[in-house]
Amino acid sequence: MDDKNCCSGRMRTWLTVLIIAAAVFFAAKAIKELKTIGFVGKELSPSATIMVSGEGEVLTKPDIASFSFTVEKESLNVAEAQSGSAKIVNDILAELKKLGVADKDVKTLGYNIYPRYEYVSGGVSYEYYPVNGGKRELAGYVVSQTIEVKVRQIADAGKIISSIGEMGAANLSGLSFSVDKEEEFTAEARQEAIADAQSKAKILAKDLGVTLVRITSFSESSNYPGPIYYTKSAEAYGAGGGVTPEVPSGENRIVSNVTLTYEIR
Repeated sequence: MDDKNCCSGRMRTWLTVLIIAAAVFFAAKAIKELKTIGFVGKELSPSATIMVSGEGEVLTKPDIASFSFTVEKESLNVAEAQSGSAKIVNDILAELKKLGVADKDVKTLGYNIYPRYEYVSGGVSYEYYPVNGGKRELAGYVVSQTIEVKVRQIADAGKIISSIGEMGAANLSGLSFSVDKEEEFTAEARQEAIADAQSKAKILAKDLGVTLVRITSFSESSNYPGPIYYTKSAEAYGAGGGVTPEVPSGENRIVSNVTLTYEIR
């Protein structure tokens, strides 16, 4: 009987210990949860940061000249207008190939067919508006094709423009100069800008007596002028037997501006 009482007492003791341990565990967990209630819905204070900017610049000589031209033919018969336009365009394309322009660098920008009307009054034709009750009559159908050309040997641009002008190309315009692999120069400018910003950050951190921890954000903007454009008539480019024009391309300035944000301590 005494042994039974002894075992029963030990069991009660162990049970009491387990209950106390469980109570302590859940109490500690509840206290931890209660401590977080005050922070619910609140943002943590942001880390201390500094922001610096940098600029990189690359100067490069353009290696592509681009221009466009238009061929127009008019006839009272659409098929005749198309045929006349196609012959001139095909002759010009053959000449471009002969002058070293690759097929990939010739692109049609637009092809249009439209009727052109005139107002006739007293035997006189007026193209844009009626005069003295003039009658509107069909003057013909216009077929117009506009083509863009890239010249990768800039020194040949003047000769090419002059040559196709003599073959019937009209509205030679939009002569521009650009860089073929512009992204490579942009990347170079970006690297210079980042190095500039990092150098400024080190100096600023030293002046402030703080330590740079890590970059928390980065932004970039490129700021460089577009290609240089010229718009002139075919005659101005030397078409019609004139002197072949020179087309100085100048220099392109590619700029990258970056902003770095650093965490500091």
